[in-house]
Amino acid sequence: MLGVPEHFNYPWIQVVKEQPLLSQEIALEWENEPRGSGAMNAAIRENAVDLAIILTESFIKDKIQGNSGKIIGFHVVSPLVWGIHVPAMSKLNDLNDIKNVPYLVSRMGSGSHLMAFLLAKQQGWSTESLEFEIIGNLEGARKALKKITPKVFLWEKFTTQPLVSSGEFRRIGEFPTPWPCFVLVASENALKNFPHVIMKVRDLVYAKNAELKSQSALSIEEISAYYSIEKRDIEEWFGMTTWATDSSVSSGALEKTMEALQDVKLIAQKLPVGNLVEKKFVRLS
Repeated sequence: MLGVPEHFNYPWIQVVKEQPLLSQEIALEWENEPRGSGAMNAAIRENAVDLAIILTESFIKDKIQGNSGKIIGFHVVSPLVWGIHVPAMSKLNDLNDIKNVPYLVSRMGSGSHLMAFLLAKQQGWSTESLEFEIIGNLEGARKALKKITPKVFLWEKFTTQPLVSSGEFRRIGEFPTPWPCFVLVASENALKNFPHVIMKVRDLVYAKNAELKSQSALSIEEISAYYSIEKRDIEEWFGMTTWATDSSVSSGALEKTMEALQDVKLIAQKLPVGNLVEKKFVRLS
């Protein structure tokens, strides 16, 4: 299983820690992927990983471009709030100041890359002249933003909050996605060779999602400590986050995502929603 090292994935960490399938001689493994969705799409394409938690818009774009993996459910059904960050010592103060500023992105095709187009579209700016600088991961962004040179970096708000609080980054705005932010994706190999195991693991995580939400006070303490994020920030994030707890997948949300990607010319055409998902695993609504 592959995912970014962020608080959204704490339920997966707990399920892997408990190893609930050892009696069936199945060991679960978790691997952090700090480079984000672009790297995880590549791993799914190459059947190098069985399951990955990927930003909805990033996987859908990659699926339309030939990824053989399929969505087996949502992981988080609430939007992702992207922070819009600039160098702390720069003279960039609001969105008007970043119209022609290069974007730092973890990888082409990553969430940070795609959201730059959507932000530009929202602001009424041309997407034709956007410039990008690949920095690999959050650590790469930290190095780049130490310089006073104007740059913009889009990343999940609460992950970067410690850097904003310390004055290392400066946040000049926020940009929430208008769709559920994370999908669960299974590789073609996994769906072909052990689909029942994949479904069982997914449902174990859904049960953990429900458990953590029902024990909110304890969960907030645990997540705050595990990811070294201030308790008050995790409380805010926790209150606005909805983890998936069943196999329901909104067709409208997937359609809306494709329409947004097509609108900024990141995909040439849409696919039928049924082609994005493993139909035996989900209940389209």
